[in-house]
Amino acid sequence: MSLSFAVTWDYRCPFARNAHEHVLTGLAAGADWRVAFLPFSLGQVHVEEGQPSVWEKPEQDNGILALQAGVVVRDEYPDRFPAVHRALFAARHDDALKLDDPVVVGSVLREHGVDEHAVFALIYSGEALSRVQSEHEQYAQSHTVWGVPTFIAGDQAVFVRLMHRAPAGAIRTVERVVDLLTGWPELNEFKHTSVPR
Repeated sequence: MSLSFAVTWDYRCPFARNAHEHVLTGLAAGADWRVAFLPFSLGQVHVEEGQPSVWEKPEQDNGILALQAGVVVRDEYPDRFPAVHRALFAARHDDALKLDDPVVVGSVLREHGVDEHAVFALIYSGEALSRVQSEHEQYAQSHTVWGVPTFIAGDQAVFVRLMHRAPAGAIRTVERVVDLLTGWPELNEFKHTSVPR
């Protein structure tokens, strides 16, 4: 039986990168999962009260451009999404590139066979931002999502920090997370008091 879950992302978060690499690695290895990849704007979560939202002023947020591009690729080029998704995380975390630079985002799209002009057309029209806003607000309301990565299954949601990038055991790790989420909802917090270096 297929395992169904969703997971939020914002390309700026290193823990989102770790979790999504685990999920992408598991899927590439043939895991029987149905995964919904959900955009979540960390910029919007940190807007100060009384200030304009990211939806009103997307230019104030340095992660929203890449997030919009990821959503367009997810929806319009689903076969390219895993590679583009990995590459946008890598651009930020491996190469320290700025995800608010259209040249950087366009380069990632081109490198993975995606029509950058078609993607940017949906971004500049406001369609991509509308998709991001709709999903962000939906899960913030329905599951009280406040950060990334949040794993969601049914009516349960949990924020998870995986400390390492995807190893060979990615399938086991993700299935363990989802099993704790769905099979042991009584566990609310389990956090090590220190992180080994």
